[in-house]
Amino acid sequence: MKNFILVALCFFFINAKAQTYIPSKENIKARTAFQDNKFGMFIHWGDFSVLGDGEWVMENKGINKTDYTKLIKLFNPVNFDAAKWVSTAKNAGMKYIVLITRHHDGFSNWDTKQSAWKITNTSFKRDPLKELAAECKKQGIKLGFYYSLLDWNREDYPYETGKTGKKAGRTTKSNYDSYLKFMKGQLTELLTNYGDISCIWFDGHWDQTNPEGSKDRTSRLNWKYDEIYSLIHKLQPACMIGNNHHLDPITGEDFQMFEQDLPGQNNSGLSFQTASELPLESCITMNDSWGFKINDHNFKSFNNIIQTLVGAAGRNSNLLLNVGPMANGEIQEEFRDTLALVGKWVKKYGASIYGTRGGPLAPQNWGVTTQDAKHVYVHILAPRNTSGLFIPGKIKATKVNLMGTTTSLPFIVKNNGILIDTHGLNITGPDTIIEIQKAL
Repeated sequence: MKNFILVALCFFFINAKAQTYIPSKENIKARTAFQDNKFGMFIHWGDFSVLGDGEWVMENKGINKTDYTKLIKLFNPVNFDAAKWVSTAKNAGMKYIVLITRHHDGFSNWDTKQSAWKITNTSFKRDPLKELAAECKKQGIKLGFYYSLLDWNREDYPYETGKTGKKAGRTTKSNYDSYLKFMKGQLTELLTNYGDISCIWFDGHWDQTNPEGSKDRTSRLNWKYDEIYSLIHKLQPACMIGNNHHLDPITGEDFQMFEQDLPGQNNSGLSFQTASELPLESCITMNDSWGFKINDHNFKSFNNIIQTLVGAAGRNSNLLLNVGPMANGEIQEEFRDTLALVGKWVKKYGASIYGTRGGPLAPQNWGVTTQDAKHVYVHILAPRNTSGLFIPGKIKATKVNLMGTTTSLPFIVKNNGILIDTHGLNITGPDTIIEIQKAL
């Protein structure tokens, strides 16, 4: 009996140790830098771009894998220019890029040794990840990689228990051990061949769970995240792990994302999770699609994007804004034009976004607040009915002015906050910003 108890205790402590994740000093530092950077570019691009119907075209159109893999003969992004992509992001005020390396159709956008279903086996032949990594380093932009956990092409992926990929024509019994080995091989390549990688952005976990909003969201598959996550942190301790599973964070993850929503919202029907203490990120499209969709003209306006960026910052979150380049490798003109305007705005008002955290006042229907060590910024995104604005907290204000102008606003410092006189304040543009300078 004593031996049994001893064995049980050993098992308990070994298991507990396996479930414990203590981020490295490099990782903690990377988290702070991530939150300071605030604004990134998401890039959905790959073989699916050829069909001009979004990244889910294989699933949505019920295309079997035999027909779909013919895209390898059609995908030839002759106008791909890593310098232009990175410059577009940098000029828009973005500090990092997250690129699709492999989406749900299983096609790899790099010269992987784990599969022949890859971009270097197209007529293009080049490795865009290698070129993008070099250009990001040159221009001072962080680079992260999106990686799909699910696969509509491979036979060893557990498609029997998955919700998608049922029309791909797979007949061989799946083998997760084989698939896990494949994923580890690819992740090892991504984290050893392309320099410092800021994050691995996982997606596809939800393929093995019940629908959003269900009481039981337990995965039908043991993904063995302890093995996957520990491999990533071993290869690059500073690399941050996020997983778009639409759940509360899992042990080993370094940031939490929200799809098509800001934290605390659920307009998309995908964000039932609550915001955690981890760094937060909201991924949002610039139209209605992630991947290139030729007839999607529902482009978000400049005002909308600025207010989304500001709304994210006021909720202590980053904004990862998506573009879906065309099959030839070019980012659409509509995206480029709007991003250029965004860049001009952040050049003038970026101090109220970069390096800040959520402000002392919770998000309101009229706007949000952000703050750093020296300032509180009040972002008024919609007209207010009152002429007084109260910001709570022990704020020793020395000056209150309209950001970007010499216009000062009267204010009274109270024990529990600061009262600002906004009588006659003209609300203009996407964001009218009141800058409160704090005594040091």
